[in-house]
Amino acid sequence: MKQIPTPLNKVQRAWVFYDWANSVYSLVIASAIFPIYYGALTIVKDENGQKISDTVVFLGKSFNNDTLISYVTSFSFLLVAFMSPLLSGISDYIGNKKSFMKFFCYMGALSCIGLYWFSLENLGFGLLCYFLALIGFWGSLVFYNSYLPDIAEKELQDKLSARGYIYGYLGSVILLVLCLILIMKHDVFGFDSESMPTRLSFVLVGLWWLGFSQWTFKRLPKGNKMTRVPKNVIFNGFKELQTVAKQLLENKILTRYLTAFFVYSMAVQTVMIVATYFGMEEIHWADDGATSGLIISILLIQIVAAIGAKLTSLASGKWGNINVLIILNIIWSGICMYSFTMTEPIQFYIAASFVGLVMGGIQALSRSTYSKMLPKTQDTASFFSFYDVTEKIGIVIGMFMYGYISQITGSMRNAILFLIVFFVLGIFLLLRIPKASRSAVK
Repeated sequence: MKQIPTPLNKVQRAWVFYDWANSVYSLVIASAIFPIYYGALTIVKDENGQKISDTVVFLGKSFNNDTLISYVTSFSFLLVAFMSPLLSGISDYIGNKKSFMKFFCYMGALSCIGLYWFSLENLGFGLLCYFLALIGFWGSLVFYNSYLPDIAEKELQDKLSARGYIYGYLGSVILLVLCLILIMKHDVFGFDSESMPTRLSFVLVGLWWLGFSQWTFKRLPKGNKMTRVPKNVIFNGFKELQTVAKQLLENKILTRYLTAFFVYSMAVQTVMIVATYFGMEEIHWADDGATSGLIISILLIQIVAAIGAKLTSLASGKWGNINVLIILNIIWSGICMYSFTMTEPIQFYIAASFVGLVMGGIQALSRSTYSKMLPKTQDTASFFSFYDVTEKIGIVIGMFMYGYISQITGSMRNAILFLIVFFVLGIFLLLRIPKASRSAVK
């Protein structure tokens, strides 16, 4: 009998809306305008538009510009990975994970506003704001994701997870378009150059994130917060994590899934973070065509990603989550092989279309698959902190390897090619999950 779709309740709609609020960071800061702005500041070109130098001096040492941003990014993720398990253990123990989510949200949003002052003269302060914005974004997601099993039954979690990503893609595109109008039509708004409206875009990201998150915070449950925080809260936070770790290790299927996720997420997140930097340096754009070409590519990715997330949600209901994840990893491997050969804008657009198709799908499905595999528990923040640590440590390794290979070979292409190894290994690890379990998670 065909199942009648269930409308989302107020809490579920508010949870989904946080993706609308925070995804502007992912698009404008992590993927689109900030990478282009950073490249424009740090790459010196001759009168013909050919790159002369991409060296940046920071703390008295010279770095390749891509290597510097890769290292800062890696260190940010490393800090989140070490910090989030402790904080999630404490939040589960005292029942106030919404307070932690708010703290990271506000820190990230205010740091985005601080990027207004990013310049070569203020490189240290600018990188600090970039560092804190990244921690704020990913730190808030630990607690945000942990609400999924609290507010939805298993049969609704794929749909809800995908809906969140769809809202995020659409909301972030709206703000990106507004920022682009401000930048590209800067003279209409009374600006002498693109620099000021570009930096104002960072301010708009912070205000958007702060403003729209208020609906989420108003509706999400507060939890069973203690009236008095015990003195041994840190010790009990560790104790909470030990209990969760023991349950994870006893669940062989969940452990195998987390291992596979660790490997393929390492490659997925690295590709998503470095895609714009790759396009800036490795694609042969026409004169002054790099910025518009990259923006078109990013918009294409966002629009297609919303479709991809929906299609993946439907496919998982038919073939099972793990089987669909295997297919998505195969497609990602093909994208990396194709990216190694591309040099022309049309090839970059084709790659962007396929990235968009599988990007939303693999993120939404990975989150809901883990949520479905969890045992019945009240310690959702602690369980999702292990998911978060798995993802962040993977990003640290991926970004470090990417930056290191780019530095020693002088080419980002070699680093992209290296990521295929992680996708292939991810496929192998997913196949180690028994067939009955692969088909059962729907």
